Amino acid sequence: MTQENKRHSRLQSFLDNPSKSMWTLAIPIIAGMGIQTLYSLVDMFFIGKLGGEAIAAVAFNMPIFFLVMGLSFGLGSGVTASIARFIGSEDKVNADNAAEHSIVIAVLISIILSALGLIYGKEILTFMGCTPNVLPNAWNYLKVSCYGLSFGILSAFFRSILAGEGDMKLPMILAGLGTVFNIILDPIFIFYLDFGVVGAAWATTISQMIVFIIFTFMLFIKKHSYVRFKMSDFSPSKFIIGDIIKVGIPSSMSFIVMSLGQLFFNRILVTYSTGAVAAYQIGGRIDMIVFLPIMGIASALTTMVGMFYGANETEKIKFITKYGISRAVIITSIGAVILYTFAPNVVALFTTESSIKSISIGYLRNISIIFPFIAIGLSIGRILQGIGLGMPSLIITIIRVIGVAGPLAYYFTNILNKPIEWIWYAMVISGLMATMISVIWLRVAFRKLLPAIPK
Repeated sequence: MTQENKRHSRLQSFLDNPSKSMWTLAIPIIAGMGIQTLYSLVDMFFIGKLGGEAIAAVAFNMPIFFLVMGLSFGLGSGVTASIARFIGSEDKVNADNAAEHSIVIAVLISIILSALGLIYGKEILTFMGCTPNVLPNAWNYLKVSCYGLSFGILSAFFRSILAGEGDMKLPMILAGLGTVFNIILDPIFIFYLDFGVVGAAWATTISQMIVFIIFTFMLFIKKHSYVRFKMSDFSPSKFIIGDIIKVGIPSSMSFIVMSLGQLFFNRILVTYSTGAVAAYQIGGRIDMIVFLPIMGIASALTTMVGMFYGANETEKIKFITKYGISRAVIITSIGAVILYTFAPNVVALFTTESSIKSISIGYLRNISIIFPFIAIGLSIGRILQGIGLGMPSLIITIIRVIGVAGPLAYYFTNILNKPIEWIWYAMVISGLMATMISVIWLRVAFRKLLPAIPK
């Protein structure tokens, strides 16, 4: 079957059975992200063997990596939504053009971020509150990571392109392959070669390079995708750039705001101890397990809503919105109960230091309370991206992080001199407020946009 016929078959399947199609898209995403999360946990397991300061060295890098991930995945969301809408409206030329533009954007981002990291990385880490005893390991970890930054960013854009045409299988397979390499290389570089913390960075960099090479071979030589890349004939298009960035830029800015939030919380936590920063890092990686299904569902909703919007299928958009959000809430509710109950057992896998364990358990048990609400807000943000609205996610994230969580955490800890758990209370309050705003925004957007779609 040709790629053209496959695309027609996939779109028709979406139209005929949206609920089944959502899981067809979501399950490979969940599997791929699950494998990546497994690597993240195994990585933390190995680093944890080096002690609390080693964990803190990685933790101080996390806001930087979250920023990089935000730009690549945020703009990637714009690419996914754009390609999905063009395919839904039978516009193959612009679908190809959007894919070509995404490659150029990825290359530019890679060059800029790699250069900034290598030139100003140490100063950035110091600004973020990295303590002198942790800085050498943190800087070496960042420096090596910058060498592989371009491979990771380009691979993220390749995944976004394939997601836009509804192909989640290849990204899942490559995510699995990259994780296997990572898990194999981690103990070799960290312990056998005695590189310590920086060994984890080398393992990641080499794995990213391997995944990038395979992606390039499949898309440019084997021509696996429905879209085609004619880079030799590339010419910038204001229309295509505008279509990508109207979703991509706000989505990227949302990640940047969350990165700044992580930086801010690290600076507050380090006033308690570097162990508090390490505990927050461990907790953050563990709670990602619960969000794997939700990230998969949310990503599938972006593709499906984009295709339905391009195909003028109003009722299908409304149906898949209700279906996706309800399933996300059920799954996170179950996950929250399990994580709350077994938090001490899970945290014990990553550290033996009692102070770090205590803080991580407190974080997980507080944050798990709002998991179902976060699932609603996350799903709504991706649904709105599917219909071409990127600003709601950004504005709601700004309100949550800068307007509520940050100020409340500062007030509780620096003005009222409350203990560390009050930082988690600030996060819970901000999460509840963000969810309420998301629900209102979705209702308003649907009333305004969906009736305008011709039946």
